[in-house]
Amino acid sequence: MNNVWIGCGQITWKGADQDQALAEIAEAGYDGAPAGPSKDKSPQEILDLYALHGLKPAPGYLGADFWNKDQEEEILQRARRQAAFARIAGVGELYVAAGGFATYVTPRGLTRAQVSGHVTAADAMSAEEYAQFAKTLNRVGEITLDAGVRSCFHNHVGSVIETRAEIDRLFELVDPNLIFMGPDTGHLAWGGVDVAPFCRDYAGAIKTMHIKDIDPAVLKEGQAKQWDYQTFSDAGIFTELGQGFVDFPAVFAILEQAGFSGWLIVETDVTQQPSALLSAQISRAYLKSLGI
Repeated sequence: MNNVWIGCGQITWKGADQDQALAEIAEAGYDGAPAGPSKDKSPQEILDLYALHGLKPAPGYLGADFWNKDQEEEILQRARRQAAFARIAGVGELYVAAGGFATYVTPRGLTRAQVSGHVTAADAMSAEEYAQFAKTLNRVGEITLDAGVRSCFHNHVGSVIETRAEIDRLFELVDPNLIFMGPDTGHLAWGGVDVAPFCRDYAGAIKTMHIKDIDPAVLKEGQAKQWDYQTFSDAGIFTELGQGFVDFPAVFAILEQAGFSGWLIVETDVTQQPSALLSAQISRAYLKSLGI
């Protein structure tokens, strides 16, 4: 693939300061890391820190309860702030993701965190909630596009949009000229989605992607025992690229055929390796073995 940059998410560096995370991401051989606005630093100070480590700013993240009408205006204000930062940073995409882990209670009386990885049709949002979600998301897309930034929807286990059926339903409602796709391969796999066919179906809309791998043995056990999100995580559901069951060669072939260019962001939310640096190095080495 041409014009592709490989980033690494800082989420693996639990408890470390930003400077250490960025230094080790650079050491592991990545092009950049996600960046967004901060209450403590100006945009230029953030960009200077990235430049100090030889890293580019990669697409940031806006997670919100888009289905909640009471939060609509606050979400739009956050979108304006994110878009303004991305424009200054020269980043053309923003991940937009649903919340819901503890804030959304399903009709069965369970939180989405409790049904992670084993969601049923009975756990889905109502038609009214989908409509509000799409309305707010479209408004976010308008705001970010005005700044030259594409809003890319990002699926996540534990949120109100986890399964293929839920993603498809949302994309029947949003404006494809305003909302694009920024999927997470690991969360797709964990949520029961066949990743390669999904990427093939949405290839034209994918503008950036989080690449993550999932341990199939942990997934199988957790589904059988109906674990919640935290139990899955504690048991090691996340693994380094190439050590799980996501078919990355197939995914990358689909992206290349579609003419994809942009950011691929490696993430291992929780590593079982001795350090975040080693985790990042393992995943980077795997991508290099694929010529990426």
